[in-house]
Amino acid sequence: MNFRPIPARILVMSALFLAVSPVYAAPAKAPLKASVKAPAKAASPVKVPEAPITVESLLTQAQAATSRGEIDLALRLAQSAIVADPARPSSYVALGDIYAQAGQADFARNFYDAALGIDPIDPGALKALSMLDGGSSRVNAAR
Repeated sequence: MNFRPIPARILVMSALFLAVSPVYAAPAKAPLKASVKAPAKAASPVKVPEAPITVESLLTQAQAATSRGEIDLALRLAQSAIVADPARPSSYVALGDIYAQAGQADFARNFYDAALGIDPIDPGALKALSMLDGGSSRVNAAR
């Protein structure tokens, strides 16, 4: 079997036909009749802007989740607050408080220590550590 090459002019014409044919193949829009009215657009509901997510809102949500007994959610929210602002000791204290309420004192102590690493006289961390230690000397050492 011998194949003959397709002449260039046929290739060009085929390419042009394929490029233009979808335009002609699309159905034309029929104009609206005078008696048929287009439906009025439904009023879109008013969108209330959402409050921005802040460290304070994350910590507030974490406290609410803890009070509802949703410890896993509270932990994630408090961890998100730390990620959002790692230089804020109150986020570490909040996460420590959640761990302390969950009965995981070692984890709680680590986060209280992290808060004291940022601010050595943070009252929340000092008070929480004294509660964990049963009134140890850390509070007295800070005074």
